[in-house]
Amino acid sequence: MARGRSEQRYRLASVAFRAAMFLCVWLALTGGRRADLPAGLLVALAATWASLRLQPPMATRLSLTALARLALRFLWGSLVAGVDVARRALSPRLMLAPGLLFYPVRLPPGPARDAFRALMSLQPGTLPTEDDVRDGFLIHCLDTDADVLAVFAAEEEAFARAAGIALPPARHVPGRRSDG
Repeated sequence: MARGRSEQRYRLASVAFRAAMFLCVWLALTGGRRADLPAGLLVALAATWASLRLQPPMATRLSLTALARLALRFLWGSLVAGVDVARRALSPRLMLAPGLLFYPVRLPPGPARDAFRALMSLQPGTLPTEDDVRDGFLIHCLDTDADVLAVFAAEEEAFARAAGIALPPARHVPGRRSDG
C-alpha cells in the first residue's frame, strides 16, 4: 500500500513538474506579461496533457549522486578521448584502425536507450547507431584495437545507475569486430 502511495506521489510530482516547465517556457516566450498568463495556463495544461499521452511518467527515479558521477565521468572521458583524437590527428604516424564494432546494449529500447546512445555519440572517436537486426549498437570507431566495448559497458552501467534502471546480466558476444 505504501509503495502505491509513493508511486502516486511520484506521478503527481511528474505532472506538476511538466506543467511548471511548460508554463516557464510560455512565460519566457511572452516576457512574463500578466495579460498572457491565462492563455499560458491553458497552453501549459494542454502541453502537459499531450506530453503525458506521448510519454507517461517512468517508474524509475533518477539518482542525483549517480547522475553527478555520470556527468563527471562524461566530462573526463570527453577530455581524455579528445586529447587522444587530437594526438592521433597531429601525429605523423596515424595510429588508426577504423572500423565497426557491435555492442549488445542491455538498456531496454526506449527513451533511456536513446539518451545513452546520444550521450555516447558525444564521445570523440566513436559513433554508435542502432543495429535493429542484432538488438544493440553498431559503433563506428577510429581505433577498433582500443577497448571500446569495455568503455561502453562501463558507461552503460553508470548511466543505468543514474537513471535508476536495473540492467540484465551482460550477454556474451563472440568476436569483437562486426562483420557488417
